[in-house]
Amino acid sequence: MILDNHYHLLGVSDKGDDLSHIFRKIHGITSHAIQAHCSCELPVWWNFWDYCPRDEKDYVVRLNYLLINPVKHGYCDNLHDYPFSSFHQRLAQSGRENLAKQFKNNDGYQEMVLQEDDF
Repeated sequence: MILDNHYHLLGVSDKGDDLSHIFRKIHGITSHAIQAHCSCELPVWWNFWDYCPRDEKDYVVRLNYLLINPVKHGYCDNLHDYPFSSFHQRLAQSGRENLAKQFKNNDGYQEMVLQEDDF
């Protein structure tokens, strides 16, 4: 999920202690590319937070947060309209009905109204 001033990344690592190295590489490569295309203040990235989900439910809560982020920040009203997200891949893998259940069956999203044309 890429937004104008931050990003969210949900990934899997065989070893938790390699995350710092992974993020240093991601931040190094992307900051050079961003600087090459536009002038912005340095540093481009200045920190990261990592979190290890405790179980499948915790993972889905984090995934829902990531997917709904463009709506939360006002980039779009419809999840389908935001192109810089893994939402489209998740929708293709899960199907609309299962993705809607994913939101409805997890804390913080039960009251979210999903219309037929939301995604």
